[in-house]
Amino acid sequence: MAHHGASDPESEPNTRLYNPYQDLNLQVPINNLYKLPTSPEFLFAEESLHQRRSWGENLTFYTGSAYLGGSVSGAAVGFFSALRNFEQGDTLKLKINRILNSSGHTGRSWGNRIGVVGLIYAGMESGVVAVTDRDDVWSSVAAGLATGALCRAARGVRSAAVAGALGGLAAGTVVAGKQVLKRYVPI
Repeated sequence: MAHHGASDPESEPNTRLYNPYQDLNLQVPINNLYKLPTSPEFLFAEESLHQRRSWGENLTFYTGSAYLGGSVSGAAVGFFSALRNFEQGDTLKLKINRILNSSGHTGRSWGNRIGVVGLIYAGMESGVVAVTDRDDVWSSVAAGLATGALCRAARGVRSAAVAGALGGLAAGTVVAGKQVLKRYVPI
């Protein structure tokens, strides 16, 4: 009886596998050809000494995380706002529509606002790191201070100073908390 179906071609003695590299006369064994490194490769040796993200990665990470966090928070606020605004004669379809509209509108609005703050912070932090050539807690605090001050600069000096202090405090708290988690919480 003939054996049809999903058989392993390597186990059959009369089957020869096609090797596209057989005529190239390679000195490297074919099994090692596709073994790629798992660690990052650097063009210059001094790049490997810095254990930090590039400015583009920072920009993408902080802007994206801020937008996502703002959108989720705004959607939650919009959800509860829609629940408070239900009227006596609303049908289920109208209630769902009200929830979706309110959540979507508030989520987009908050996401855009907080995403811009993340964008400014990423730019400030990358600038501070480029100028000082240090990536530590104080760089993050300085970036938070500058971000807060810049975001509230149009409302006056006092508002910019308070927002700058709050931004620096928030950035310092987040970075210090991250260091504590790295040190005391096993992953």
